[in-house]
Amino acid sequence: MIYFRKPIEGIERPQMEADVTIVGGGPAGMACALRLSQLIDKHNRRYPDAPLSKENINVLEKAREIGQHCLSGALLDPRSMDELLPGWRREAPLDAEVEHEGVFYLTKKKAHRLPITPPPMRDHGNYVISINRFTKWLGEKVEQAGITIFTGFAGSELLFDGDRVTGVRTDDKGMDKANQPKSNFEPGYDLKSKITVLAEGTRGSLTKQLVGRLDLDKHRNPQVYGVGVKELWEVPSGRIRKGEVIYTLGWPLTTKEYGGSWIYGSKDSIVSMGFVTGLDYADPRLDPQRVLQQFKTHPYIAHLLEGGKMIRYGAKTMPYGGWWSMPPLAGDGWMIIGDGAGFLNSQRLKGIHLGIKSGMLAAEAAFEALLANNFSAAQLKSFKEKVDASWVKDELWEVRNFHQGFENGLLHGLFHATLQQLTGGRGLHAIYTTEAGHRRMKHLDQLPADGGNRAQLLGKAKGDGKLTFDKLTDLYHSGTKHEEDQPSHLVIHDTNICNTRCVVEFGNPCQHFCPANVYEMEEAGDVPHGKSIHLNPSNCVHCKTCDIMDPYEIITWVPPEGGGGPNYDGM
Repeated sequence: MIYFRKPIEGIERPQMEADVTIVGGGPAGMACALRLSQLIDKHNRRYPDAPLSKENINVLEKAREIGQHCLSGALLDPRSMDELLPGWRREAPLDAEVEHEGVFYLTKKKAHRLPITPPPMRDHGNYVISINRFTKWLGEKVEQAGITIFTGFAGSELLFDGDRVTGVRTDDKGMDKANQPKSNFEPGYDLKSKITVLAEGTRGSLTKQLVGRLDLDKHRNPQVYGVGVKELWEVPSGRIRKGEVIYTLGWPLTTKEYGGSWIYGSKDSIVSMGFVTGLDYADPRLDPQRVLQQFKTHPYIAHLLEGGKMIRYGAKTMPYGGWWSMPPLAGDGWMIIGDGAGFLNSQRLKGIHLGIKSGMLAAEAAFEALLANNFSAAQLKSFKEKVDASWVKDELWEVRNFHQGFENGLLHGLFHATLQQLTGGRGLHAIYTTEAGHRRMKHLDQLPADGGNRAQLLGKAKGDGKLTFDKLTDLYHSGTKHEEDQPSHLVIHDTNICNTRCVVEFGNPCQHFCPANVYEMEEAGDVPHGKSIHLNPSNCVHCKTCDIMDPYEIITWVPPEGGGGPNYDGM
């Protein structure tokens, strides 16, 4: 479904011309901008009589500050940074180099350490970072290189000439809840661009528009996702070593759900911890935020956190589909990079280095297009060719069927993962097909009323306020903030479905899968089942889980007024 807010009739919008517009100021977008700047500088030194300009290269970032909406575990594989900025370690904000690793299988009371760390989980030489601080640092490098970054500007709509992307319209500011201009109204810009690079992250709204309009997911596996719910903790000194990495699988999930946890020891006794739940589970009552809270009650985990304090919270979705789910990467006037294109290794739980490298390769393709003054699909297809010729494909090809192998549960998944490891990523089939995660959700009448062995995963967490927390307490620590009097950026296209069909068939799973308490069912006397959907859009942490997991596909996430959203300082 393609959706953007209805434009206001009769408004004259300011026009700007650009050579390249990069939508999204995360690691992929920043790497793209920085690499393009490097290539232009090198060209201008070599050909001073035929210079290229950097004045018309722009980055649009919807957050108030660079890095403010960036969230990850985060472990950084340094490979792409070594290529982008040699010597970067001397000045980058690196919290710890990984020196200790452990992988555990959890039962309800026990933690069984694997005798050998599987190769994909070996992280020596990688770095624990705050992706928020790291992206800020990258942004400083981009600005120092002469590239303009517009913060607080969201891309609300792609501009087209036929099927050619000609730029992006930025968000209108100063609209009220009824979608009418307020006294401080400022219309968005029509930013006309020769090349538009979409670096929006997972399930980007413009990327979704593009995929829908041009049918880019045709003949591909549907993208599947996981949602990572994260807390940052201060723990007693020495409890978790600086540079220590712990992964777990198993409890509290059953063998039918996909997911696992991470715990990363950072500097100053700060610990990054969280739980990733695959968004392809069967029970609509499952709540990923509760999964994290339940996980912390395990004796082994509770001991690690004892005496500590939770200081930050956030959530982010990530693409699990792999190579067979990636859309075309380029077309007439456009390219897609980073998480939005699916550049993530789900076996290693790492995508930052792949996002950075994808941005670098897109920059090289854009640079060649600028030299040729040709921005057609035939020219920009060199981006895909560069990806195919790089180590990016080498890495992703080896895990091309990984997540799909887990569709029938943990045991089947481990069997297929072993076969894939032995056959260079192939396994039993050349291409493992899959289906969108929301289609795997079952009706309530197909599930045990008491939840069965999933009971510990279902419904909202209550929390004890020390080790575990309810959703609103966690949400407070995300720092999220939106202008209240603005159109809702969470659009339900038919609330009648929520109040009549969904309440019976699925029990309104939006109130569970949203990690920010955006969706609530309130008592109402004028609807058939006595409850109606209510939205709290100001709670939103921009994870896009609702856009991904709604079983009827009637929820669309669009950017709020630029600047609104979480504040992931230090995350």
